[in-house]
Parts: sequence; structure tokens; C-alpha cells
Amino acid sequence: MSAIDRRHFLKTSAAGALASATVSPSVFAQPSDAAASASVPTSALNARPPKVTRILAEFICKTGYQDLPAPVRKEGVRTLMNWVGVAVGGSHDETVNRAVAALTPFSGPPQANLLGRAERFDIVNAAFINGVSSHIFDYDDTHLKTIIHPAGPVASAILAFSQYHPLSGKDFLNALVLGIETELRIGNAVYPNHYDVGWHITGTCGVFGSAAATGKLMGLNVQQMVWALGLAASQPVGLRESFGSMNKSFNPGRAAANGIFAALLAAKNYTSSDGMIEAKRGWANTISTKQDYREITDGLGSHYESTLNTYKPFACGIVIHPAIDAAIQLRNQNKLTADQIERIDLRVHPLVIELTGKKTPQIGLEGKFSIYHAVAIAIIDGAAGETQFSDAKVRDPSTVALRDKVNAIIDPAIKPEQVDMTIVLKNGRKLHKYIQHAIGSTEVPMTDQQLEKKFSDLADGILSPEQARVLMDRCWQVEQLQNAGDIALATLPR
Repeated sequence: MSAIDRRHFLKTSAAGALASATVSPSVFAQPSDAAASASVPTSALNARPPKVTRILAEFICKTGYQDLPAPVRKEGVRTLMNWVGVAVGGSHDETVNRAVAALTPFSGPPQANLLGRAERFDIVNAAFINGVSSHIFDYDDTHLKTIIHPAGPVASAILAFSQYHPLSGKDFLNALVLGIETELRIGNAVYPNHYDVGWHITGTCGVFGSAAATGKLMGLNVQQMVWALGLAASQPVGLRESFGSMNKSFNPGRAAANGIFAALLAAKNYTSSDGMIEAKRGWANTISTKQDYREITDGLGSHYESTLNTYKPFACGIVIHPAIDAAIQLRNQNKLTADQIERIDLRVHPLVIELTGKKTPQIGLEGKFSIYHAVAIAIIDGAAGETQFSDAKVRDPSTVALRDKVNAIIDPAIKPEQVDMTIVLKNGRKLHKYIQHAIGSTEVPMTDQQLEKKFSDLADGILSPEQARVLMDRCWQVEQLQNAGDIALATLPR
């Protein structure tokens, strides 16, 4: 996809969503203000880049739970809630079963639970499996500015660590927020160019979040944190070619494990370059043609990217969500059935077709990247959860028949987060719906109640309703927990 399209997506998808929490100016902010630095050409800044690896390390080491504004803490809790739900929901998928079978003979001491399962692995392998589990449904959180799925690499790492080394819920939440802030700011610095050439940015940036969060909980000093970030920089993982296969969920899982690996080595003074992010032959210059280090340093400690996190109401690629939202609304408002429909016309941004243009998906994973299937199943079932993206649903003759009536028309005037849908009925009547911001966006966020419903649906068949309720309560009340590892214990099936 073109860099122009991605920049457009970055700008439009986050419009109006900058109501993040603020605190007094941070000691970690750069001497010049944002307006002054914005007037300096990026090329000039990069000639002598700031020591962003050390600046980040100082911020991570010095920021405590008490420094986080209340709205930042709240969004951190919502992020945890959503992540635990999708991780439990994916815990018995074939992808996870195969990974467990492959690694069981080689896993070390049983230090941490696999969420939603009876097995216990060492913390590195447990983090990997839980990261895979949380991403397999493509139902996890999304930072729309970068399309990073923030929680998978970070939460998977620190929940496993919390079972090996007991820690309070407040410390856990603080590490979660700091890890997510680290990966998102680094992602902002190289997006969209880094993503455009084929890197899966959740994996490549998620490893920094995992290393930062785990290192914070281990009590690394600033120099050790610099090394942990440097070792993370040496382990970028994930290519977009993997999308539509099991390999896609491998990426956040591996990022989680690699981050723990980096922090463990750094804790023993295993060294790295002190400028692994910004150096001439470091991470940013090696894997991207864009390096805007102001994205990492500006407002650090006063503006939190984590407050822009969003949660998917539908288990598929984010750019399909407006079309699903429109289809479900028209279905419910008009009591539509598939046999009434002559055709469905969608006007969409070119990016939607580039990412989700599979016209004839054959398996559920492919259906998640097919706007044609997504619209058809949304009309038929009035939903787009994980059930609607099963192999059986993708191949169902009635779904295929309606899918063939979906026409996606490219219209550059439509923004990536929008859709203009017209359903033409066999009796000649036309139904129209324009979606400017879909449910689940920063402008129309999912409510806590909707997150609970999503969680309950995902846990169904894995945990009893009573167990699911206990688990949700532990997530909501994480700040009051004496041991954050109790969250993992509450996922054990009975």
C-alpha cells in the first residue's frame, strides 16, 4: 500500500481522539516545546538524533503508579479486561493446540499458566502461548494511529512474570501502561513507512513494550533498561505476508517472549549499545525510511498514547468494521433477511480492498480479511464475533450466495474508517447507511458493559458463567489485588 494512504489513515482515524489525560510537565520532555520542534526539519533532527533509548529508559524507570493520571489507569484496566477475554477465548483454537504440542517436551519449569488451559509452562514459553492465544481471533485491542495491537506482547509477558515473581496489581498495571506507551511511541516514530514495506508492527514494536514492562517489574536500573531496550531492538519479529495464517498470531507471542528474554539478560548486565533505537545502524534506521524521534520524546509523561487504545466489537480486520456496523444496523432496523436482497453496494476507501479484498475465502482466517464475507454474515447472523468467522460459516452456501451480491466500490473520497452502504431489495426498495465512525472507534468507544458481553461470549464453553464473572471482577479490580497472578489462576478450567 502507498505511504500516502497510510498517512491518510493515521490522520483520519485518530481525528478528534486527542483528549488524553494530562499531568504537570514531565522531566522527560524535551527542552523545546512541540511547536518549536515541529518547525525543525526531520532530516536536521535525525542528523543528531536525541538519545531516545536512554530517554525512554529513564522514563520507564522513574515513573510509578502514582504518576499515572486516573484516565490512563482506567484505560489500562479496560485494556487488561479486553486482553484477558480474547486470550481465554482463543486458548483452545487449533493454532494454540499445535503450539502447545510442539513446545510441551521442551518447556522448562511449570512457572505460569496458559490462560484457559490446565497446562503450565516456564514464563518465556507461557508468554509466547498466551500472546498467540490473544491474537488468533484478530479480536484484540488496536491503536488506530499505527494499527499496533498493544496488549498482546506486553500483558502476555508480565502476567506470566507475575506468577513467577508475585507482585501487586498496582505494580502490574503501571508496568502494563508503561510497556504499551513504549511500544506505541516507538511505532509512531516509524509508521507508516515501516508498516508499508511489510513489517508486522505489533511484533516489531511489541518487543520493546514487553522488555520495558518486564524490566520495570524486575527493578532494572536505567543502564540495564537501556540494555533491555537494545536487546529488544535486536529481535524484531513479524512480516505482513503472514496475515491469514497461524503465523500472524506467532508475532505478538514471540514479541512477548523476546521482551522477557531481553529483560532477563539485561538484569544480569548483559550489555547492548546505548543507542540501539536511534543509532545510524540501529533499529529505526535499519527497518524504516522514516524516523521521527519527536514521536517518542514529545510530551513523554504528560500525553499518553495508551488512552487512544480501542477494542474491537467484531472479530476481524479493523477496516471492515464500518461495513459490519452499517450492515447490522440496516438488518436490525428493517428486519432484513438474505432472501430479500438483490445486491449490496459499498463505497469504501482503496485501503479497505487492499487489506480485506478476498472475494472467495475458503477458511475462517481468510474470512477475517474479506469484506464480502463480513458484510454477508453480518446480514445473516446480525453479529460478527468469532463464531461468524469459522470455516463452516465461510463455506456455508447461504453465506456464499449473499457474499456474491456484495459489491465493493473504491471511492478515494471515503475515509478508511467510513463506509457508504446501499442495500437494494428485490422489490426495488433501497436502504442506505453512512458510517462516519464505527462502534469500537475512539469516537464511539465500546462501553464497559459491551466489553463484558464480549468477554462472556469469548469465555463461553471454556469457563462457567460463574468463573467468567470472577475473572472479570479480578480484571476490573486489578488495582486492589495483592497478587496480580491471581488473574491467571482464575482462568483455570474446572
